[in-house]
Amino acid sequence: MLDQASKAFFHLLARSRTLKAIASRQGMRRPTSFARRFIAGETGEEAIAAARALERRGLLHTLDLLGESVATLEEADAASREYLRVVDAIVASGIERNISIKLTQLGLDLDRASTVDNLRRLLDHADGFFVRIDMESSKYTEVTLQIFETLWQHNYRHMGVVMQSDLRRTDADVARMIEIGARVRLVKGAYREPSSIAYASKADVDAAYCRQLEQLLRHGNHPAIATHDPAMIAHAKKLAAQHGIARERFEFQMLYGIRRDLQESLVRDGYRVRVYIPFGRQWFPYFMRRLGERPANVMFVLRGILSDRGAAS
Repeated sequence: MLDQASKAFFHLLARSRTLKAIASRQGMRRPTSFARRFIAGETGEEAIAAARALERRGLLHTLDLLGESVATLEEADAASREYLRVVDAIVASGIERNISIKLTQLGLDLDRASTVDNLRRLLDHADGFFVRIDMESSKYTEVTLQIFETLWQHNYRHMGVVMQSDLRRTDADVARMIEIGARVRLVKGAYREPSSIAYASKADVDAAYCRQLEQLLRHGNHPAIATHDPAMIAHAKKLAAQHGIARERFEFQMLYGIRRDLQESLVRDGYRVRVYIPFGRQWFPYFMRRLGERPANVMFVLRGILSDRGAAS
């Protein structure tokens, strides 16, 4: 895993309009282009095709229409309506009904009440779906949990939330979600955070992940163990065996295009594995965060860019 300085570098690149414009022209240009390793495509049709391919391999999935931090309430409303169309397309396709969404897409930076209204509209429309509320950087953690709890109290129970192990507050937040019976996806965390509120070393993040993983497996409601780390996966399997936790009571989750071999190996061993399928035109910030998490991804992309240039010459 790259250190905080490297994470900061990739987050800086993610905000570059120039790089975003170049990537938008090059990244999805061909089916073999470099960004398609991690992004299913720019359209709902491409995402549904990717989901069908995963289902044929025995994998579960969740679809995420990429986008964050809209600038106006009109943009938030447009994003909400686009998600309603995604829900309709999923229903028409017959694939599994599972989606993920970020609250900044729905206007969280602009107006909390409008965000709640947009989320409620989506939840009402997504009958028979499971909707995962993604967690963003630490400045959104508390307000995201408050909004989640508010709707949970109004019997919107077909939703779950995400916890980031690198935040020092997460032990308490995991207990908070266990107490109300909410479904939690546990991740290590992809955002650059100050050391005052987040663990800086890999060892400390791993230790936190193990603590929270045990709490969720033993006391949580169908936790999602979202990691590509073989050590964390082995730890989860060992804990489940020790405490007699059946494999259908939890699932592993992984990112589209990463560790496909591990995904299929877990399925063969009888575990539930869900793949996070991102798609949409606003893919560049997500893509840069994936690069910041793992050095091997950088070399893959550099090779892809060189290959694209060669094809264009």
